[in-house]
This record gives sequence, C-alpha cells and structure tokens, in this order.
Amino acid sequence: MIVQEALLKRKSVRAYLDKEVSKEQIQSILELAKHAPSGVNTQPWKVAVVMGKEKKALEEKLLYAFYHDTPTKRDYQYYPLEWKSPYATRRAACGLQLYQAVGVKKGDKEARLKQWAENFRAFGAPVMLFFYMDDSLQAGSFLDYGMFLQSFMIAATAEGLATCAQGALAEYSDIIKEHLSIPKETILLCGMALGYEDEDASINQYRTPRLTLEEFVTFHE
Repeated sequence: MIVQEALLKRKSVRAYLDKEVSKEQIQSILELAKHAPSGVNTQPWKVAVVMGKEKKALEEKLLYAFYHDTPTKRDYQYYPLEWKSPYATRRAACGLQLYQAVGVKKGDKEARLKQWAENFRAFGAPVMLFFYMDDSLQAGSFLDYGMFLQSFMIAATAEGLATCAQGALAEYSDIIKEHLSIPKETILLCGMALGYEDEDASINQYRTPRLTLEEFVTFHE
C-alpha cells in the first residue's frame, strides 16, 4: 500500500474482529513510527502496549471508575474550556454522525452512556496502547508526538490493521499509571485501539467530512 492510499484509508474504527494481533506486527509498526521527526531529536515518545489478560484487567478498572462516577484525572487540558464556532459546530456534527450510526436517539442518555463506555474497552480491539512522555517536556513535544501517532496509524493501516486514537483513554491517568507501573512524573497523552476492523459493523460505515483546501489554505505568491 502506498502512502497516499494509507492516508485516505485511515479512519477511526470503533468495532473490531475477535482476531489477535501479533507482538511481531506491533513491533514492526513501532519500528516504522519511531522515524517520526522530533525537535533536536528528543524522541519524547514512550509506549505501553496492553494485550490479553492485562488488557482485560485494566479495562475492568476503567469501566468500574466510569460507571461509579470516579472523578476523571487528565494530565493536561485536551479540549477548550469554551467551545466556539466553527469548532463547536464540527464537534456536534461529529457526535451526531456517531450516534446515528449506532441508532442512539437524541435524549437517550442510557444508550449514550453505554456507547461512551466502549472507549474504556478500546471498542473491543485486542490491543490497547497508551502514549506518554516525561512531564519536564513542553509544547513542542506535543507536536512531535502528534507526528509519531500519525506515523503509527499510517503504518498500521498499511499493515492491514485499524486504529482509533482515543483521548478518552487518558481520562483516568492515575488508574492507568498505577496499573501499568508508569512513573507519575509523566504526561499521559492518549490511548489507542488497534486491531482488525469489523467491516460489517454499522459504527464503522460513516466518515467525517474534511474541509476543502479553499477553507483552510492561503497562498502568498
């Protein structure tokens, strides 16, 4: 698969087949992703790969925290505290697409809660990854990490695998760090689901729209 194809094919997948991903496959993807650029070659990325019994044990802790209203703890502010246009509109449209795809009706809080809980199972994917970095690093390393994450997802797509980068998997950073023995002096950026896409699942049928170049590009000649 050429890079152009992988960029267009990659999407956030929220339903997976009950099919294992080998450790060798994951290592191969990480070997490619590690070539992402970083300022002064800091290479800030640290990755925890969770599979099998460990994944089951961790997701049980996360689901318990979610359903028992345990206060969330993020290591940084991901979303704006105040949503403004056009971002608020795009956010609402994205959520509407997702809930329509799974048949969740407006106002059905129980169904929405159940769907959101799927985040903490990595949507049933066989692999759950966590991405973190030293907390002494600054905003530039967030940019570097974004390039690493994109490289990982494109490499996974080329391998025939599917992903979903998940901000929700950083909502209980204290629980995750304790379970995985991740040092407290770190920033947990996000998690990710990795596995084989269930192509028949309704939730995987929609694609979020993208802006035209005219809407976000200016040429200065």
